[in-house]
This record gives sequence, structure tokens and C-alpha cells, in this order.
Amino acid sequence: MPRRVVVAGYGMAGARLAEEIRRRDPAGERVALTVVGAERHAAYNRVLLSAVLGGSLRPESVLLQDEGWADEHRVDLRAGTAVTGVDRSARTVTLSDGSTVDYDVLVLATGSRPWLPPVEGLVTEEGLAPGAVAFRTLDDCTRIVDAARPGAPVAVLGGGLLGLEAARGLAHRGNLVTVVHPVGHLMERQLDPAAGRVLAAKLATLGIETRLGVTAARYLPGDGLKLADGTYVAADLVVVSAGVRPASDLAEAAGLATDGGVLVNDALCTSDPRVHAIGDCARHPGTVSGLVQPAWEQAAVLADLLTGANPAARYRGTPVVTRLKARDVDLAALGEVHTEVDSADAEVLCLQDATRGRYAKLVLREDRVTGAIVLGVPDAAAAITQLFDRGTPAPADRLALLLGHAATAPPASPVDLPASATVCRCNTVTKRQLVSAWRAGARSPADLATATRATTGCGGCRDAVRTIADWLATT
Repeated sequence: MPRRVVVAGYGMAGARLAEEIRRRDPAGERVALTVVGAERHAAYNRVLLSAVLGGSLRPESVLLQDEGWADEHRVDLRAGTAVTGVDRSARTVTLSDGSTVDYDVLVLATGSRPWLPPVEGLVTEEGLAPGAVAFRTLDDCTRIVDAARPGAPVAVLGGGLLGLEAARGLAHRGNLVTVVHPVGHLMERQLDPAAGRVLAAKLATLGIETRLGVTAARYLPGDGLKLADGTYVAADLVVVSAGVRPASDLAEAAGLATDGGVLVNDALCTSDPRVHAIGDCARHPGTVSGLVQPAWEQAAVLADLLTGANPAARYRGTPVVTRLKARDVDLAALGEVHTEVDSADAEVLCLQDATRGRYAKLVLREDRVTGAIVLGVPDAAAAITQLFDRGTPAPADRLALLLGHAATAPPASPVDLPASATVCRCNTVTKRQLVSAWRAGARSPADLATATRATTGCGGCRDAVRTIADWLATT
């Protein structure tokens, strides 16, 4: 009899886990799978929401599964329904429609929720005040687009990754955007102060103003924001993207161990061995939440364990590579980004060209890349990321590497990459896997995406996959 597995959450992590389980157990002989998701939509790619906001992608184009996927793959999907309680003794979950579902194994994939800053007048008993919208879901995108009249001023609360992607999308739509950020430079988790300044200058050339090192004190519906320094930011609409918090309330109510997320071990088990957690709600010491690659690597490991495909599978963490997905801005940050140039135990190089919006910082230890910030130098970003992923020695000419000209750096064309090279980092898809999928009948970029999942993460590898497909068609 198959084990009853209930997945609480039908976001990116929950949907990926369902796919990984059915890849290993297509007929449902080992796992009887129920997926419960509060959103009415099919699972969609949150990474691409900024492209929806900017108008370059339609909402339906970011869906991860089509409407009939669950039925075709023997998945009991309860969309538009939330898990409201867990009885670990009886091994049942209670749903928002009043029903209950039994489980042998429960997987929490509840994701995260927006953090709302304590700004006077911003939050009411019903949620955000009129004229303010959080940027987190596909429905949020629709609300923002409907409210953001072309040419109207918009304020974005938050200068982190998502806030800047929202700001760029709105600026592309023709809005006058001001980003308000309480820290002295943008994306402080991923950038050092110098890189943050160059990024702010680059955004200014794209019509995005930044107000840094100051908090919003009061929200004035229809007028904008009064800042803590006494100044004002005019705005017809305020978009809130001030960070997220793991959605761990369900786990806490069930008595599971939490600490800034649901604590999990390398088998992705919580403090109850019958309950697992993956994605943004989970806290594992080897990774940072909020990124797609860790969630999908966790889903693959957990699918191996739940189906018995690989009982020895373990999640050891994911090296962090962050990319800002904003039109006309090419930014990658990875590993140790805050190591200073004068560090005594690391080799650190830094080049800055603020006039042209370029900044490159490289951190090496024992000739290996351990960190980098690369803004406005895409060839260097590709080469450095490959070295970081592989853990291979960096070329002796560090300056050429920073400029993307190193002779021993990975070649710019994906056609020239070795078979072992990772093309899609989000899904850990190598060139060899793409070639194998092509030979097995996946003869277009769309077919390659279906077969390997390449391009279904941040979308940054789309051009590389298309180039490889074109090359394979002529060989």
C-alpha cells in the first residue's frame, strides 16, 4: 500500500516536490500524494513576477504546471484551500474547508509572507491600507498593474532584491518610481556599500530615484509617504517589498521546533520524523532562504527519500548565487560579498567604474573563487560563476578575469562549454543533460525545458539553451 504523503503548500517548492515524486513514482505505487495550496492559481514561478509586473511576460506564461497536470499524474490537488491545523498524534491535517486528510508523512512547504514595516497608517485591521499593495504573489501583480497609472508616481518600500525588481518593472511601464530603503545602500545582504552606490547610480539613469538611510514614518493614502527625516515622497501607489518572513505559524502551532523558520536536518526532517519542511519556510544551516535553487534541490532530495529511490540522499546546502532580474541591469552576487579589500586572509580585487555603471569585486582563497559582486560586466559574471560552481582554480591573470577576458575562463558561447558545465544553475542542468534530452527527442527549447527544467527558474539561461538547441539542430 502506498504511503500517504500530504504536502502543505502549492508554491514553487510544493509543486516541484510533487513533480519530483511523480518522476520517480509515475503510477503512484509508492506514494499517494495530496497537495494543498491556499492560492487559487496553479503553481507559478515567483522569480518571474517582476517580468509580469514590467509587462514583458503574461501571467499565464509563468505557470509551472498546466490545469490538468494533477489529474494526469495522480495527484489529489486541493487548490484554493489551506492547511489550518496539524494533529501529529492522529496524523491528520485540518483544511480551511473543514475537511481533514490523513497522512503518513507531512511536508511543510508553506513558503514565506511579506513583512510589513511599522509605518503609521500603512496597515489596517483588514490588511494594507487602500493605495498600498505588497509585492509577493501573482494576484499582487494584477493589483499593482491595475493601480499604477502610466506616468503616475509610485513609491517602493524596500531596496532589496524584490523591491528593486518591482521598481524596475514599474519604471518600464512608465511610472515615476522612488525606492525608500532604511539602510545606507541597496541590497545590503548581497552588496557592499560601494557596489550599492554604483547600483543606485545605474538605476537613476533608468528613472528610479532612491532615498537611502531613511525610514517611512507615515503613510498618507493618495499622497504618498512622510519620511522620518521630515521629507515627503509623492506617490499615488505604495508597493511594499520590505522583506519576507518564513511562514512557520502552522509548524509552531503543531509544536515543531522553529527558529527563524522550521528547523530541519540533512534529511529535511523537522523535530518530528514524520514531518518534513522545504523551501522558504525551512531553516537549514547550509543555505539561505528566499532563493529558488535551494528549494528545488531540497525537493529532489526529499523525493528520493519519500519514494525510496535513494534512501541515502541528503541535502548538504546550496552555495548562494543571487541575480537581480531587472531589465538593463546585469548583476550577480555570490558567496563572500562583504570581505574587505584589505582582508589579511583572502585575496580581494575590486574595480569600480560608476560612470558606466560597472563594479566588479572578486574574493579568492587558495586560488578558488569564494565570493564576487559583478555589476555591468556580464562576461565576467559568467566566468566567475562557473569557477565558483566548479571550485576550480582561478586564472593567474585576475584582472582579465574581472573584465571577462581571462583566457582560461569558461568560454562565452554555451556551444563551446564542456559537457559537464552547468547551463541552468537554478535546476543544476548541465550541457550534457541538454544534449542527452535532445537526442531523446526534445528538439526545441520548449521541449528541452520540459525534459530538463532548464529555463524554468530565473530564466537567465534562456538564451544559452536556445543557442545550444540551434547548434544541435545543425550538427
